[in-house]
Amino acid sequence: MKIYTKTGDDGKTGLLGARRVSKDDLRIEAYGSIDELNAVLGVARATDRDGSADAVLAQIQDELFAVGSALADPSPDGPFHASITPDYTTRLEQTIDVLEGELPPLTQFILPGGSPASALLHLARTVCRRAERVVIKLGRQPDEHVPDTIRVYLNRLSDLLFVLARVVNHRAGVSDVPWSGRR
Repeated sequence: MKIYTKTGDDGKTGLLGARRVSKDDLRIEAYGSIDELNAVLGVARATDRDGSADAVLAQIQDELFAVGSALADPSPDGPFHASITPDYTTRLEQTIDVLEGELPPLTQFILPGGSPASALLHLARTVCRRAERVVIKLGRQPDEHVPDTIRVYLNRLSDLLFVLARVVNHRAGVSDVPWSGRR
């Protein structure tokens, strides 16, 4: 099977089902942002030398594939919509709670940085926040459906990525980068 189909040469792409839309459609932007987030997490995993975040990130990448699939399906009854359950968010919250137990409390704002893997997790956090904004915008469009569980999951995921970036630094013996607040 060839990777190229030439069906998108006219600037349109297919959603799950038979519907074709412009490649700059908000739904395409939404699941494209999820795909971008998944790719950044893949790079973060590849740079995490000791693999301290690998299991958490592997599960998130798998879940993000399901999230992207749900966003690619405009039908409210689509098979992937029901697969994004509140359990996804509960697991993220439990992981955050466990990871925060390893960390000293924050006493100041920090900048993205430290180890390469941590810096990439901070990048992933910002991509996640952008994806969340696009998903919210898509959900406000007439005749568009986005499961609430996706919005909540993305909100919590960005929190987890922040904590995980700090944990990766901590486990590597690298300090977080404090914001000096100088003007």
